Amino acid sequence: MSLDISCPPHHGMTELDRSVFKRTLPVLAVRVPVTKTLEFKKADEVKKCLVDLPNIRNVEPDPDDPANRLVLLSRTEDALPPETRQYISDNGLGFTNFDIKLNYDYWTTSEIIQSVLPYELVADGAPASFAATGHIAHLNLRDEYLPYKHLIGQIVLDKNKNIRTVVNKVNTIDDHDSEFRVFKMEVIAGEPDFNVVLNESDCSFVFDFSKVYWNSRLQAEHKRLIEMFQPGEVIVDGFAGVGPFAVPAAKKGCFVMGSDLNPESAAALKGNAERNKVTNRLRTSCRDGRVFIREAVQEIWDDPIPFSEPSNLAKKRLKEERRARESGNAGARGIGKETEAPLPNPRRRVDHFVMNLPATAIEFLDAYRGVLAPLKEKDPGAFEQVYGDRMPMVHCYAFTREFDVGSAGADLRKRAEEYLGGALGKDGEDVHYHLVRDVAPHKHMYCISFRLPKDIALVVG
Repeated sequence: MSLDISCPPHHGMTELDRSVFKRTLPVLAVRVPVTKTLEFKKADEVKKCLVDLPNIRNVEPDPDDPANRLVLLSRTEDALPPETRQYISDNGLGFTNFDIKLNYDYWTTSEIIQSVLPYELVADGAPASFAATGHIAHLNLRDEYLPYKHLIGQIVLDKNKNIRTVVNKVNTIDDHDSEFRVFKMEVIAGEPDFNVVLNESDCSFVFDFSKVYWNSRLQAEHKRLIEMFQPGEVIVDGFAGVGPFAVPAAKKGCFVMGSDLNPESAAALKGNAERNKVTNRLRTSCRDGRVFIREAVQEIWDDPIPFSEPSNLAKKRLKEERRARESGNAGARGIGKETEAPLPNPRRRVDHFVMNLPATAIEFLDAYRGVLAPLKEKDPGAFEQVYGDRMPMVHCYAFTREFDVGSAGADLRKRAEEYLGGALGKDGEDVHYHLVRDVAPHKHMYCISFRLPKDIALVVG
C-alpha cells in the first residue's frame, strides 16, 4: 500500500489559504490493549509492517475504547505476511480502519512554497532559505518571486516559531555605495520590529538590524579567529560593527580597541561592551578605519590598557587556590589566602589587526605603511623591547572570484602587496589563506592572515 504524503498542489495562489492543505491517508489498524501496545509494536512479526512516515505516529488512541490503542499498519490485510496475521490474531483485538489526516501544519516551509507558487518558478526548488538574526528572518528574493513576497513571508513566519519578523532585502550590500554596510529592507510578514537580542560566542548582543551590519552566517568564522587570540593580547578591530570579534575577544581576556565608522554600530558596540561587562578591556570609538588603524597603534603605545583579569580566569585561579589549601599544599605553593592575580605591565604592543570589511578592506592596507615608524623614532630602545621582530598579525577579509585556495591566494597576495607597497612573507609561514564562505557562484569570501612585514611597518615618508 502506497501512502502519498506529498503536499497537494495549489499553484498560483496569491493569498495564503491554510484550509486547502489537506490530505487523508486511509490505513489498516489493529486494536491492542494499552498495556500490551509497546510489546506488540516491538514484535518482529509486526514492526516490519508498521506505518513508517516522517512526523506521523503509528499508534493512536482508540476512539471507541480508551483502554485500547490503534496500531497503524502500512499494508492491507490481504498483503500481510502469514506470520504477521497469526501474531495479530493471537495478540490483537481485531482489525479496523483509520484515517491519518494531514493539514497545513504537517508540511515544511519549502513544501508549502513549492505547492503555492507557479510551477515554472519552483521547477528547480523553492525560495525557502533565509538567514536568521535573532527573531528576524531575512530573505533575498529574486525579481521573479517578488509578486509572491508576502505569501512567501507569511509561510516562513508560520513555519518558524522563533521568527516574529520576516524581511526581504531591497538591495544588496555594496560597500562602495553603502558606506555603513547596511541594506534597505522591507517587512513582508510579521511585526516591524528590528531591535534584535541574540547570543553568540557566549556573549549577548543588542542592536537595530535595520541600521547596522550583522551576518549570522559568519558565526563559525568569528569563533575561528577568536580562538587564535590569547588572553592578554592586544587586538585592534578597525571595522568592528556591533562587536562580533571585539566583545568575545575582550571577554576571553584580550585588550581590544574597536571602532566602526557607522555611528549606530559604534553605539551598539559600546552598549554591548557594557552589557557583557568588558568595558575595562574594550575601548570603543567611531572613526574611519584607515585613520583608526594608525591612531590606535599610537594610543595603545601612549596609554596602554591597564591589565584586568577576566572573571572566568579569576574564578578558575581562586578555585585552584582553594583546592590547594584544602589539600594541604598551600604552603608548598606559597598560597596562604585568596589573592588577586599579579598585575602584568600594561600592554603597549598590538598583536592582531582585524579588518572585516570584505568589499574594500584590502584597500585599507596602505594604512600599515610606516604605522610603527613614529614609535621607533620617539623611543628606539623601548620600541625594540616591546616589538623587536615580533610584528603584529593582520587578518584581512576580502572577496575574490577565485575559488580554490591556490588561485585565490595568488589573487589576494597580489592585491594585498599592491596596497601595502611591498612584499609579504612566505606562504604557509607568514601568510595564510582561509575560505570563509561562498557568497555567489563567482564570489568567494576569504580571510588572508599575514605577519606585517617589518620593513613596511617602519618605512619612513
